[in-house]
Amino acid sequence: MLVEDRTTHFTARLLARWPQISERMLADGLGTATPADLPEGHFTAEVLPTIYACGRAVLESIAAERPFTKAEVAAFVGPVAERHAEDRLPLPMLIAAIHSSAQTMLLESAAVAEPAEMGELVGLVGTRLLELLMHINVIVVETYAEVEQSIYHAEREARRELCSALVRGLPAEELAARADTVLTDSYTVLAIALDDPRRGAGTATNLLTRRRIRVLQRALDALTNTTTAATFDGTRGIALLSATEVLAPDRLDALAAELGEQFGVPVHLAEMPDVRREAIPVAATDAAELTELARKLGRPGGCYRLDDLLLEYQLTRPGPARERLAQRISPLLSSPHLLEALDAHLRFGADRKTASKRIHVHPNTFTYRLRRIAELTGLDPANPSESRMLAAALMIEKTHYSTSSSNSG
Repeated sequence: MLVEDRTTHFTARLLARWPQISERMLADGLGTATPADLPEGHFTAEVLPTIYACGRAVLESIAAERPFTKAEVAAFVGPVAERHAEDRLPLPMLIAAIHSSAQTMLLESAAVAEPAEMGELVGLVGTRLLELLMHINVIVVETYAEVEQSIYHAEREARRELCSALVRGLPAEELAARADTVLTDSYTVLAIALDDPRRGAGTATNLLTRRRIRVLQRALDALTNTTTAATFDGTRGIALLSATEVLAPDRLDALAAELGEQFGVPVHLAEMPDVRREAIPVAATDAAELTELARKLGRPGGCYRLDDLLLEYQLTRPGPARERLAQRISPLLSSPHLLEALDAHLRFGADRKTASKRIHVHPNTFTYRLRRIAELTGLDPANPSESRMLAAALMIEKTHYSTSSSNSG
């Protein structure tokens, strides 16, 4: 068989197995270089498609006996390297992962090759793979240097500082000039909250946080078709959207769903539209409290407005009425099983069979617990007016710390 034919047959067999080889390359690269406590799949969505597409293009160029240029490699590798640089993934870690993946590809290639093809593998194919590795290394290093020194990076930091100043009610004209942003008279204030406990310090935590910040910023910019000023620490934040374009409610609901899918945790947004610049600090606090209220009440991820939680928001405002309401169920606080029964009763009303099943007790036990609640609080859950009082008191108890835990920027 001619050398050209052997090379074609060899690359065809590699291409047939390329999806599986790509997955092993990614797994081996990550296994030797990245922190073990990163969430599963942290790199998969962005890196695996690049390995697959770039590898196929290289193998097809080998079969066609044409060079695969640095510019072609950059089209695949450049965007991924830029994102890793923005996330501040350590460069030595990335280079080590690339080389581990390359070793896996060589081993897989050798396993596919027949004895008569080993010469082509070591010669033509091996040479091409080494050239590819060289191009990837150079592109990654160049990209890291460009991102580190880029004006874009400085402007992004300036936008974050601008948003922080507006949220705190500080002068912002000089920061707006640095961020190349024109201040407007009013904004849509958007609070962001992830239903995810803060993690400790460490490389994995930092990578996760930076990726979240990058993903959120790109999503906001795509939503508004401009650069959006935002503060976000990976868990909580505020974004200021220009009020010149009114966003349909479903677009913000879609944004919450998109972010929740990418982050792997529920995302709660709260929108305060058409806020005058001088009112941003109050609106940011209120929006952050809305997200915390939605989270603590167990509402699903999505975008919430004041009208969505109007009663709940008002009931949880500080004041003597709130404190008096909270005291009505204080006798239950040392008995979690009674609080659980009350919550189930309020959810399912007269359907005690379903309510008792939900908390895994016999209906008779459930009825006993409701009687005990009435004895301790003086409010009968079976009485509609007294049940509403208990519902309000339980809501206050659930959200007792919402105002103190909110973070407006």
